[in-house]
Amino acid sequence: MAAAAIADLRHGYQARREIEVDMARTACFLISAYLTTVDGMDKAHPNVKSKIPDTDLNQAQSILYRRLSANLYETKNAGEYYHLHGSLEASKALNMIGLPAFNPELQGYDECIKIIEAAMKRFTGQELDDMNRKEGQAGVPVLKKEQFLDTPHGKALEQLPPLTVKSIESTTPPAPFESQHSTSRAEQCLSGIRVLELCRVIAGPTIGRSLAAHGASVLKVTSSQLPDVPFFQVDVNTGKHTTSLHLKDPKDRATFDSLLASADVILDGYRPGVVDRLGYGPEKLAAIAAKRGKGFVYVAEDCFGGSELGVAEAEWAGRPGWQQIADCVTGVAWEQGHFMGLDAPVVPPFPMSDYGTGALGAVAAMAGLYRRATEGGSWACRTSLCQYDIFLLSLGAYSPEVQARLRKTHDPAFFDLKHHDSVDEVSKRALRSVKRLHPGLFSEDLMHTAWSQGFGAEVRWPREAVRVEGLQVGHSRASRPNGADAPSWEDWEVQDEIVRAW
Repeated sequence: MAAAAIADLRHGYQARREIEVDMARTACFLISAYLTTVDGMDKAHPNVKSKIPDTDLNQAQSILYRRLSANLYETKNAGEYYHLHGSLEASKALNMIGLPAFNPELQGYDECIKIIEAAMKRFTGQELDDMNRKEGQAGVPVLKKEQFLDTPHGKALEQLPPLTVKSIESTTPPAPFESQHSTSRAEQCLSGIRVLELCRVIAGPTIGRSLAAHGASVLKVTSSQLPDVPFFQVDVNTGKHTTSLHLKDPKDRATFDSLLASADVILDGYRPGVVDRLGYGPEKLAAIAAKRGKGFVYVAEDCFGGSELGVAEAEWAGRPGWQQIADCVTGVAWEQGHFMGLDAPVVPPFPMSDYGTGALGAVAAMAGLYRRATEGGSWACRTSLCQYDIFLLSLGAYSPEVQARLRKTHDPAFFDLKHHDSVDEVSKRALRSVKRLHPGLFSEDLMHTAWSQGFGAEVRWPREAVRVEGLQVGHSRASRPNGADAPSWEDWEVQDEIVRAW
């Protein structure tokens, strides 16, 4: 609907536009990382690393013991659970609970879990949370929905919608949509819009990927000095250009400033305050907008939300986190465990909250652009993983009868999982069951396939789920690794074979 509203504003349309959401493609969108391939290899293929630049700089993903520092464990109190999260570094989280940062002797999955959970059980949930906050880590107590909504933060977020769009300056005039910077040869509602993406992992980059599918020129800016999850480059870099700039380096900062001068949208996927401290937060952008005479749309995505309220009202605003953290603190993990017949939480399969939050962020960005075009000014748009999860839980669960049918039809191995099984193991078993029951979701008809110059191989990714009458929705170029392109808005290629396949 946001795309249709912009198209109506931009091109004029007398009748109502027909909008279609393909449910099979929507399901693919929510498990995109598990359907995307490079050179025929998915994220679980043992040789896929040979095609992807290694951004796991701290071996937080590649060493199983360190990977399992991001997992759900029982605490000293029976029936109480805490999700430890080593993020993209792992050492501090492991040291915090009295374990070494590296332990080459630990190789097996069950053995690693046993050792880490034993260390976690030396502490209560409150003790773990106190240490977690002191060390600036991303762990959380695993709460039920009612428990979360009874916290000050839960009460604050419950008053917020899933996304917010607020004015940050009102001096600049309306900025009508233009098409002079279009990198697509088909009519797309965001052609001519320039987006600077400062994001990593999934949720934030999904915002950029979605905007690119509507015709925006999205330039993802990362630093080679910062870690990322390697395979996600194949998935969420679709449709973009990517460049490497270190914003604490004066030369790279000057380059970024030159890109910012003609940008329309800035995506911020870092912990609240990080981009602000670099000088590119909402207040700074408002000042730049006033100077250049054209507003910005700033879009921030984080874990806990509530930044617009402040810590006095939303006490966890600014706290670090990831998808599993949001799912555990809001009650989603307990709902997953109850569905599986357990009196314990289980991390849900697949990064669905990440993708859902990314979709919210894309809607927020479009709403900000619409208001900039009609009212002028600059706009700050915000969403979060926790806000998405609150919205998700508000929709309710399946009836007991439907849940019983699902338990009966899905693989028994999935229901053998326990609270401490990792998101990788949970997702692996879920994927196996979904493939058996719904093979159509893995059909080539639901996928795009094209050559990626950046990866030097063919890549495959899910088609866009939305069709808007009178518009084209799809990407103009295949994915590429982080840092693959020059830091420029000029001379962006269009892969005709992809556009023809929309």
